[in-house]
Amino acid sequence: MARSLGRTALLALLAASSVYAHGDHSSVPSGVAISDDPIDSTLWLHMILMGITFGLVFPFGMVLGMVRSRWHVPVQVVGTIVAVLAYFMGHAHKGRRFAKNIHASFANSLMLMLVLQVVLGVYLKLHLSKGIHGRIRRYIVVGHGVVGKMMPIVSWVQMLFGGITALGFCREDHLGQCLAHFIMGSAFIAYGILLTILLLVGQFWLRRTGRSQEFFDSLIIAAWGCVNTFTEHRWGGPWVHNDLQHTTMGIVWWCAGLLGIWLSRKRNGRPKRNLIPGIVILLTGYAMSGHAQHLMLSTMIHSVFGYTLMAAGAARIVEISFVLKDRSTLSPDGTDPNSFQYLPPFLLYASGFLFMGATEEQMQLLSDAGVTHVSYVLILYSIAFILFLFVNVLLHIYAVHAWPETAKYTPSGSRGGSSRPGSRPRGERSQSFMNGHLRSQSEAQQIHDAEAFELQGLISEEDDENSPSSPKKADDEENTLAHKENGRA
Repeated sequence: MARSLGRTALLALLAASSVYAHGDHSSVPSGVAISDDPIDSTLWLHMILMGITFGLVFPFGMVLGMVRSRWHVPVQVVGTIVAVLAYFMGHAHKGRRFAKNIHASFANSLMLMLVLQVVLGVYLKLHLSKGIHGRIRRYIVVGHGVVGKMMPIVSWVQMLFGGITALGFCREDHLGQCLAHFIMGSAFIAYGILLTILLLVGQFWLRRTGRSQEFFDSLIIAAWGCVNTFTEHRWGGPWVHNDLQHTTMGIVWWCAGLLGIWLSRKRNGRPKRNLIPGIVILLTGYAMSGHAQHLMLSTMIHSVFGYTLMAAGAARIVEISFVLKDRSTLSPDGTDPNSFQYLPPFLLYASGFLFMGATEEQMQLLSDAGVTHVSYVLILYSIAFILFLFVNVLLHIYAVHAWPETAKYTPSGSRGGSSRPGSRPRGERSQSFMNGHLRSQSEAQQIHDAEAFELQGLISEEDDENSPSSPKKADDEENTLAHKENGRA
């Protein structure tokens, strides 16, 4: 049955990929991006179903696959069927017509990725492990996991392309500023998502790297600053509009990024927190808050964007200096972050949506419709809240399945718990962190389990039943060092 399902899905997707996306473009007059026809119900249904499938269902299924849930396959199968139907709806609509566009071209790449993911998933469900299949299975597992993790990123890009195409934006003279807004806005949102991951489930990985969070932040800031320095102005030509401001912002980024990299380690080589990324975010928000625009509505949106980004940078500084007091985290397993720690990543989400929503054509459209900046800002903040909620839900599902012990509630004062701050259950042996803070034996076990919990792809129940459980390691490197330090004490 699995083989038949895979063959049917593969043939359907290949047939879909052979059709040029969104039908015939010849009906659109030359030099015009879209026709005057309204968006009909079929095209609306195409957009809604694609958004739900690639924006909600597939990311949810990806997390279920990472925790090896038995619901992973059913969710992905349903998502694939809906995606194929919605893909054909994109060709069957009779409303607005579009000129040749990037959304139509990129659709084939996205669907081919889906074809590859379906083929790899069906292969793994066939449980082929003899001969050459046993040798290549591990590579199929890795490939299935990599493609699955790439899918949300590629889907995000395609959804942006879809919105741009539907309105006929980002063409000719508007292309440059449009790219800048959508790339930078997406970068802020991605940064916020990464901070959320590190806050809730990523501290074990970060500790294993032996580097502070600011090392990676500063490295990306420096690299992006170099790109901005040499791409925001056409060198050899006149300086126009905001070229100088964009270029100097790039220079600040790579200068500050190099400093942040240097300050991310102590003299003895151990990781050290620093405030440079937060300062860079604050300065960037300050620069963008005074960004001159042609429309008053655009000026107000850019100001709110700048203030939001400044707030994100200031909140990051407060978090490191006063909430964490230069520690990497308050709870090693991410079960109990300080409520203030949710603020910096959320403000980055909001900043990203504000910046993506402030292109010249969008501002002109809203200005002509009489939409005020207050209403528009509230809408964009609402979208940021929803995305922040969705990311937190996915991370919660992952954490609960990866470390189920952290999801158990122990009433205060019961056996194994204590109402006194800092007290531990009786019989629980304490161990030391490398930075001198104490951790319990259960916390040490959670760190070991997190390091051992890695995605091995789609592992069948049959494989799990036949494979013998391997013994756990006695201790990790950090525990060994902790024992040595305790021995010296």
